[in-house]
Amino acid sequence: MTAVLPCLALALLCVLQAAGEVPVQPGFNAEKFAGKWHFAATVSNCSVFLKMKDGMKSPTATISFTPEGDLAMKLAWPLPDRCQRLELLFQQSGQAGHYTAAQEKRDLRVMETDYSHYAIVHETQHSERQPSTALQLLMREQDVSPQLLQKFEELIPTVGLTKAMLAVLPKSDQCTAATS
Repeated sequence: MTAVLPCLALALLCVLQAAGEVPVQPGFNAEKFAGKWHFAATVSNCSVFLKMKDGMKSPTATISFTPEGDLAMKLAWPLPDRCQRLELLFQQSGQAGHYTAAQEKRDLRVMETDYSHYAIVHETQHSERQPSTALQLLMREQDVSPQLLQKFEELIPTVGLTKAMLAVLPKSDQCTAATS
């Protein structure tokens, strides 16, 4: 199971950039974006994610920003017997809401957010072994409205994915304290 977690992280966070330029939230405000988020839905073409998606529960992420403006993310996944934790650091790309992790060849973009309820995040993993694409619907609370889920589903084909790759993640309080 431990060997699967790096690819699971990729599935939750990493994406192969679609042919067009992925938009970023206009006027992105890092201070408003910081804080705790729940993964309500994820869509990805990562083969490990696709095998495991039906048994996954909602991970949590706590996002903060360094004094230099880099994005720091603490993740916690509920597993059957424990919480798996991971910390990631993304550097500013020069555009607010767009971050990169050069060593992992990752590209993260906050496509859309209202800061207080939801965010749609797109990330690419440019791996030679298995490039992958993912899109996540993050929520401040674990509940997601049918209208917001529909809006998210409408974005799926715009990043080169299909609805068959979608997992709407059930709520979980198992790892709530793990990202604090």
